Amino acid sequence: MTDVPDPRLATLTAPLDSSGTGKRELAATLFKPEVWWAERYQWLKDRGYELRPRYRPGWTPSWRGTKKQFYQCEDGHCFVDTNLADAVCVKYGKFVMLKKIWAAVHPYEAEIGQFLTSGSLATHPSNHCIPILEVLQDPEEEDRLILVMPLLKMFWDPFFDTVGEVVEFCRQLFEGLKFMHDNRVAHRDCSYLNIMMDAESMFIGGWHPVEHVKKRDFSGEVSYYTRTKRPPKYYFIDFGLSRRYDPSTPLSEPVEPVIRGGDKTVPEHQDRKCPPQNPFRADIYCVGNVIKQAILQGTRGVEFLVPLIDSMTAADPLMRPSADDVVDQFQTILQGLGSWTLRSRIIHTEDGAVVNAFLATAHWYRRIGHVLTRRPPLPVPPS
Repeated sequence: MTDVPDPRLATLTAPLDSSGTGKRELAATLFKPEVWWAERYQWLKDRGYELRPRYRPGWTPSWRGTKKQFYQCEDGHCFVDTNLADAVCVKYGKFVMLKKIWAAVHPYEAEIGQFLTSGSLATHPSNHCIPILEVLQDPEEEDRLILVMPLLKMFWDPFFDTVGEVVEFCRQLFEGLKFMHDNRVAHRDCSYLNIMMDAESMFIGGWHPVEHVKKRDFSGEVSYYTRTKRPPKYYFIDFGLSRRYDPSTPLSEPVEPVIRGGDKTVPEHQDRKCPPQNPFRADIYCVGNVIKQAILQGTRGVEFLVPLIDSMTAADPLMRPSADDVVDQFQTILQGLGSWTLRSRIIHTEDGAVVNAFLATAHWYRRIGHVLTRRPPLPVPPS
C-alpha cells in the first residue's frame, strides 16, 4: 500500500483569496502523512539526521503573528510526495534526503541500491547510481525502511548553457546506464523524474528542497554558477522497480511482466495484454526519450545527437542499440566535436530575436571568461 496524498495539498496550491487567513491556518497544521515524520523527529535526530523546523516538537509557524503568508516562509512548505523528507546530517552538516519505503511493495529497492553503491562498485568512475548512505529500520513498523541519500536537484534546473554541458550530461547518462547493465541491473524506470544531479558546488548557499528557486533559509532567490564553471555529477535514482540478474545472464535474455514507470510512451508497453518484455531494451528507450524530450525538442545546437537518440527510441526493441553500443557510438560523435562547437550556446527555438540577442551577449561574456581561465569545454566533474 502507499500513502494517499492529503486533499488539503491541492487546497494549498490553489490561488489565495483576499485575506489568505484560512490557508495560513491550514498550512500551520501538519498534514496526516507529515505527522509520520514529525513523530520520528527525535528518533531520527538521535541517529544523526535532523528534520526541518516544521517537524520539530512544539513547532510554531514562523508566519504566525506577522503579516507574511505561509508560502513566504521556509516552514510553510512540504513535499507533495509525502514519502520524502529532507534533513541535515548533523555530523557532517550535509543535506540529505530521506525516503520511506515498504519492503513488501518494493522488496529490491534497498538491496539493489546498496549493491550498486557499496564495495568496489561505490568508487567505480562510471557509477552514476545515487549513493545509499544508510538504511534505517523504522522503530514502529517492521515492514518500513528509511533510505538516507544525498539531497539532489532535478537535472534540468537550471537549464544547460552550452553544447558541451549537454554532451557531458549525455556522456554521464550513457556510461551510468552501461554500468548498471554491465552489473546486470535493469532500472525499469529511467524516466524524466528519476535522473537528478549533485549540484551542491553550483549553488551558492544551497537551495530549498521544496521551493528550488529559493535559498535554503528563504532569504532570497538562489544564485548559481553554470555547469561549465562548477560541473555537476548526474545520478539515476529510485530503484523501486529495478531487477538484478545473475552476472552470467546475457542482456538479451531476461523478460519481465510489464510494469509501467514514469515514461508511459515505451512502445512495447502500449498493449495492456502484451507478454513479458526485455527490461534492458526498455531502459535504452527511456534514457533516449529523456534526452529527446528534455533537450532535443525545442532547442538548436545539438542536432548531431538525433541519429543516436532516434535509434535508442526505435519502436522495435530489437532495433535499439545496447548500452555498450550507445557508449561506443557516442564516443565516435564526441571525437568529431571541436572546442568551438562545445562552447556554443544552446538556443531555445521559442525565444524571440530580442531575447536571443540578450542571451547571446551574456553567453559570450561567460565564454570569454571560460577561455581565459582555461576551463575545459566539456565540464567533467572532479572524481
